[in-house]
Amino acid sequence: MANIRPFALTLLCLPLWFLGGAATATPPVHDRVILVGDSTMASTTGYGDALCERFTPETACLNLARGGRSSGSFRAEGRWDEVTGLLRAGGYRRTFVLIQFGHNDQPGKPGRSTDYVTEFPANMQRYVEEARALGAVPVLVTPLTRRSFKGGYVQDDLAPWAATVRNIAAATATPLIELNALSLAAVQAMGPDEADKLARVGENFDRTHVGPLGARRFADIVAREIVRKVPQLANDLVAEDGAGGTQ
Repeated sequence: MANIRPFALTLLCLPLWFLGGAATATPPVHDRVILVGDSTMASTTGYGDALCERFTPETACLNLARGGRSSGSFRAEGRWDEVTGLLRAGGYRRTFVLIQFGHNDQPGKPGRSTDYVTEFPANMQRYVEEARALGAVPVLVTPLTRRSFKGGYVQDDLAPWAATVRNIAAATATPLIELNALSLAAVQAMGPDEADKLARVGENFDRTHVGPLGARRFADIVAREIVRKVPQLANDLVAEDGAGGTQ
C-alpha cells in the first residue's frame, strides 16, 4: 500500500490533457467549402471569390477552381489530388465540395475536351463518389451560362452538359445548384447591353468570363441556391444585411 499512494498522488498531478487523451479533444465546430471547377468559378475570371466572401469569417472557403480545366484535365493534372488530400486531413465539422465543369469539356479543346456521352458523366459521378467516400458533402453546380445573344436570345450552348449534371445529381441524391438555368434567365432579362457590363473590362473582354460586377451577380445566385438546396450550409452564409445566417 505504501507504493500505491504516491502513484495515486502522481495521477492527481497530471494535466487533464494527458489523462483524457483523444476523448477530451474539442471536436471541430466550423465548416469548410471547397470550390472545384473552371475559369467561370476561378479567381479573377469567375464568381468563386465573390461567393467565398458570402460566407462567415469562421467558415473556411477555398477556391481551387482553375481556368481552362475540364472534368478530365482537372484530375489529370493532379488538382483533384489536392482536394482529396485536404479531405483526408480533416479538421472541420463538415466540408462541402462544390463541383462545376462543362465549358472546357465541350468539343474543340485539345487536351481538355471529354466525350459527352461517356467521359463527362463518368467524371462527374466519380467526383461525387470520391468526395462522399472521404466524408465530404458533394454539391453539383450546372455550368454558368455564356452571355452571347443571337436573334434576341441567349445562346444556351451548355444545355446538354447542364442536363447531364442534373441527371447525375438526381441519380446520386446529390444537392444541385441550378446555376445554368438561373444565370441564363438573368442574362436574358438584362439584354445584351446590360449583360456586357458583367464582363471583364479592357482588352480581356469576352462573354464567358466575368468582372467584379458579374462575379457578385452570379455569386448571389449561387448563395440563394445554397439556402434552397443545401440548408445545412445556409447558416454559414452572411445575410445581405451583413448579419450571419440565412438570407
